[in-house]
Amino acid sequence: MAYHIAVDSCTDMTAAMKKDEHITLVPLTLNVGEDKVIDDETFNQAEFLRKVAECPEAPSSACPSPDAYMQAYGYNNEDAYAITLSSELSGSYNSAKLGADLLKEEYPDKKIHVFNSRSASAGQTLILMKLQECLEAGKAFSEVVSEVEQYIEEQTTLFVLESLETLRKNGRLSGLKATLVNVLNIKPVMGSTPEGTIQQLDMGRGMKKALMKMIEQIGKTVIHPTDKYLLISHCNCLKRAEWLKVEIEKKYAFKGIVIVDTAGVATMYANDGGIVVAY
Repeated sequence: MAYHIAVDSCTDMTAAMKKDEHITLVPLTLNVGEDKVIDDETFNQAEFLRKVAECPEAPSSACPSPDAYMQAYGYNNEDAYAITLSSELSGSYNSAKLGADLLKEEYPDKKIHVFNSRSASAGQTLILMKLQECLEAGKAFSEVVSEVEQYIEEQTTLFVLESLETLRKNGRLSGLKATLVNVLNIKPVMGSTPEGTIQQLDMGRGMKKALMKMIEQIGKTVIHPTDKYLLISHCNCLKRAEWLKVEIEKKYAFKGIVIVDTAGVATMYANDGGIVVAY
């Protein structure tokens, strides 16, 4: 079956996904001071984290153009799908939708669906896994769309940040609060809302306690874990991710737990040492 999948670069892909010929990465551009970093296969996480740490300004991102999505969809009548960052967090979804509308003017018989992940990072990766599962099973376009949209409705994303510097720099956390949080070593446990925005759910003193609070949050929201995969995205902290995997397995019998490294956009938000979990 011929089809195309476009994913924006906040999707933290596995090695197998990066080799899949059906998948095209549509990169965002990351801005750190005067530097512009294309979030594609050339992204250097260590260099990027160094630049962010040295820059007094908050890093920012620019979404892909509609034309970039059009190229990823393919100039033909083959089915196409896109998975983007939450529309509440980025313009990537609107750009993907506009690209789809423009391409369908040229190819009116082409079927394109853009999935608003209402999530980011690990959440997008799991949606991609579900989409691949449906397509590999040979399901029809309408059935694929229905199943994946239902999956998005039921998905939860949680994260804990080692550093709140990016939030402080972009004004989402006052300087005084950021200082107090750092001095007291408080780590908020954050999560996605059904609409795709971010909320604080809990907090812990120190990273390990915050991650244990995150594990408690999983128990409050997960339904039928034996039918679900859980995905952990980590920013430059593989040992922490592996420890978290073991702790989660002690409490919940997920179908499987996958660990990936954050790509550029998720690295920008999670910062060094950050952990994102989706299920």
